[in-house]
Formats: sequence, structure tokens, C-alpha cells
Amino acid sequence: MTVAEQSNVVVVDTMVISAIIDAHRNPDRAVAYEALIAGRSAVVSFVTVTELRCGALRAGWGDLRRRTLERDLARLVVAQPDDEVILACASLRDRCHRAGQGLGQKLHEADRWVTATAIAYDVPLVSDDAIFRDVAGLTVLSTRS
Repeated sequence: MTVAEQSNVVVVDTMVISAIIDAHRNPDRAVAYEALIAGRSAVVSFVTVTELRCGALRAGWGDLRRRTLERDLARLVVAQPDDEVILACASLRDRCHRAGQGLGQKLHEADRWVTATAIAYDVPLVSDDAIFRDVAGLTVLSTRS
């Protein structure tokens, strides 16, 4: 990815894309996230797609609702775990573990992949999740000041 391409790209956390996809549940929240993304290309990690599909299965969504989800997912740019992202994820886990930061814990494996994607691409992450605060090398765009 070139520097010009990067300046117009953000990685979007699972909670954000979920709020946008399910905008009817909380329209104000969806609008706030869409404002953060406006004018930029949104990328999601492969793990975000996994989390969204798993959530639909666990919630017992019917065929129609799952097909709607798949239609929404098909519109997304999905970042796959290439060597750069994998190395960023391994390094992040080690750094966070040594620092006692939450992303070093196994519980936050999915969050680590999302973070590693943003770090590897050197682009901001859109999220309100506190787990992403104070992570070296990560810029977070949040609706919270």
C-alpha cells in the first residue's frame, strides 16, 4: 500500500462495523461512526468477519438475516493475515504481554489481529474500545473525546 493510499484508509473494529450494519438498533451510534469513516476507505480484519458470522450463528439468526449479513460483508474490504500482519501481531502480543497491557492476553486474540492490521498498514483504527488505548504505534479514532 502506498503512502497516498494509506492516508485515505482506516481499519474498522468489529464493534464499529457491527453498529453500522445494525444501524436500526442505535442510529445515533452508527451515524457517529460513519462520520469518523467519512471520506476514507474502510478495511476490516479477517477476524472481524469471523466474529460477525459467529455472532449471527450464536444468536440463532435465520436464513434471511444471515443472507443480509453476507451481503453487507461482501461490500467490505477484508484484510487477510499476510506475513507483515502476522509479524505485527506476534510483536504486538509480545510487547503487550511484557508491558502488562490487556492486548497481551489470550482473551484479546481477535482485538490483537485488528490492531496488528492497523499497525501493519500504518493507518488509524476506528474504535471506542478501551483495550486499544495507549498501544504504541497505534492511532485510534474514537467518538469519545
